[in-house]
Amino acid sequence: MDNEHEAASVASAAVRSSYASRPVLSFVAASATIGVLVAAMALPVAWIGAGIARDVTSSADVVPEEMEVLPLPQRSTVLDADGNVLAHLFEENRVIVPLDKVSRTFVEALLAVEDSRFYEHGGIDLPGTMRALLANVGSGSMVQGGSSLTQQLVKLTLVTQARNDAERRSATEQSVTRKLRELRLAIALERDHTKDWILERYVNTAYFGAGAYGIQAAAERYFGTDAADLDLPQSALLAGLVQSPSAYDPTENARRAHERRATVLRRMAGLGLVSERRARRVSRTDLGLTVTPVRNGCLAGEAPFLCDYAVQYLLQDPALGATRQARERLLRQGGLTIRTTFDRRHQRAAEQAVADRTDPTDAAIGAVAMIVPGSGDVLALAQSRPMGGDTANGETFVNHGVPPEYGGSQGFQAGSTFKTFVLAAAIEQGIALDTTYATPNTMSFDQADYANCAGAPPYAGEFTVGNNAAPSDGSENLYSGTRLSINTFYLRLAQQTGICEPYNLARDLGVRLTAPEGADGVQPERVPIFPLGVADVSPVEMAEAYATFAARGLHCDARPVAEVRGPGDAVLGSYAPRCEQAVAPTTADAVNDVLRGVLEQGGFASAAALEKPAAGKTGNNEGLSVWFVGHTPALATAAVIAGVGSEGAPALLQGSVVGGTAIGVPSASAYAAPLWGDAMRGVQHLLPDEDFVYPATVPGAGAE
Repeated sequence: MDNEHEAASVASAAVRSSYASRPVLSFVAASATIGVLVAAMALPVAWIGAGIARDVTSSADVVPEEMEVLPLPQRSTVLDADGNVLAHLFEENRVIVPLDKVSRTFVEALLAVEDSRFYEHGGIDLPGTMRALLANVGSGSMVQGGSSLTQQLVKLTLVTQARNDAERRSATEQSVTRKLRELRLAIALERDHTKDWILERYVNTAYFGAGAYGIQAAAERYFGTDAADLDLPQSALLAGLVQSPSAYDPTENARRAHERRATVLRRMAGLGLVSERRARRVSRTDLGLTVTPVRNGCLAGEAPFLCDYAVQYLLQDPALGATRQARERLLRQGGLTIRTTFDRRHQRAAEQAVADRTDPTDAAIGAVAMIVPGSGDVLALAQSRPMGGDTANGETFVNHGVPPEYGGSQGFQAGSTFKTFVLAAAIEQGIALDTTYATPNTMSFDQADYANCAGAPPYAGEFTVGNNAAPSDGSENLYSGTRLSINTFYLRLAQQTGICEPYNLARDLGVRLTAPEGADGVQPERVPIFPLGVADVSPVEMAEAYATFAARGLHCDARPVAEVRGPGDAVLGSYAPRCEQAVAPTTADAVNDVLRGVLEQGGFASAAALEKPAAGKTGNNEGLSVWFVGHTPALATAAVIAGVGSEGAPALLQGSVVGGTAIGVPSASAYAAPLWGDAMRGVQHLLPDEDFVYPATVPGAGAE
């Protein structure tokens, strides 16, 4: 340590010791000064008007009065699974820090320029107040404040806690009435709290400009550092800001900020906190700013739709507040740490795959969701249209990757990906995998041949279905009928299973199918053509459902959030996996064995095959959307490309340009499967070398 620095440190310690050793003016003694101040202040007040004079006299009747001090609003932080920051949420950008985590140099600079007798007075700095009083008497108005740091804290607190404009005006008006109230409340604060508590509260309450509330946010904003690490020039600059953050804003008015910093340094030198030589030297240096903006909200952060999904998920949790408004307030003021399940490596792979296959201004949406089997952790969520309000450039605030309650999208019909639910129901019912049906390329069906749920009305009427994806050789079993996605085969299979069980199974696996409404029990989604995927769904729902088969029948609700902690690291919400066995492990094993043929045995998606064992299913909804949903034992991913017209209405893909390519015949194998493959290949090196369990216990397994 050089001699100059050592001298300054000794001076600093001596001044602080002097503050601590001197008796503090008691609140009783301070209260006694109110009468003197009222009498003196009555002079200029009399010029203002007798009505205000009566207010002054009345306000001094009871000294001191109680002051409610509420918790300060703090910013919340959204983290990914590894602790990286995704976004900040706040109404006031503030991070509360204890006094011992604030640079001592800053504390000295602040006290030097704002209230050098802070540790001596009892809430009212009588010399400073009398000096301001004489100036006010001379001018006939309120021209000087003479406020102690405690009085300043009172004003800041009243402004911060104001519930409406009237209370805010009352806290800031230039009047003797307001000043006397501040004096009374300052005495109350000094009576009820220690000096260090008041100082800590002040440095965390004060506004430093540029959206920074409190010293920690200010240190980050202007210097990209922590409050504990502020050096002398940084401390002097920030201490000078609290008097007028706008006037001395170093990002807008460097000259005035430089002058103000010099004033603080001179004051510190005058109190012996630094040497005059050092103060002059530092005054000549530039401001040394490292401006680091802190952006507010998911829109300004990384992976905005993924972040917004987590926020919307929490806003529906009553454990975080009785009303949605209360939960929103907690998220933006509660200083929460929200740890999500998201993984940056998977997110980058999903975003890259979507960007390579679709463009923001396409008349279509490309979206990908990735979920971990056995936990429901949502690792990635990407879509081709970025978040924002510039619709001309393809921006939107609708999150197409998640269920409607979280993102506002109605979803897209998933086509033949729903055949998997019929397949699983058939296996659960004991239908052998080598069961064969005649499957002409066009068939007429009688709806009366499809059993409905108990108590629901029977189906009636006829319909005709063709094999859109591929022609049949005349008969198929569960392996070939799935691999080639033969419509007539699955309509025959659904005659055996009925519609109730596949429908309820899909719901059990997380697909948002609605329960029947009304006395007649009619449900438009629960119909004989259910295997063809007539329900609107999201990628998250379908990835969640297929993850169940990857986890050998263990269904886990999709979860974007793992934990929420409050200030002090208290756990406010723990979102452990919510799982239950939805289908038998042997059923899931058989489903996986059938679905892997779609990728590995000449099926429609064989071009998207991975280097890892994988299974999946294509889906095509009358040219409006194309899907591929597939999984390895460790990861389930859903990919969709869907036509979107004006105001989000469904639109035909045929004839549109998607990712720079004109679509002729919309095909899941040509468009959705490659999107799925790109995303999965981007992370397959992260996946374990794990295979599906061979379904030896299922009758007919491996028959093809």
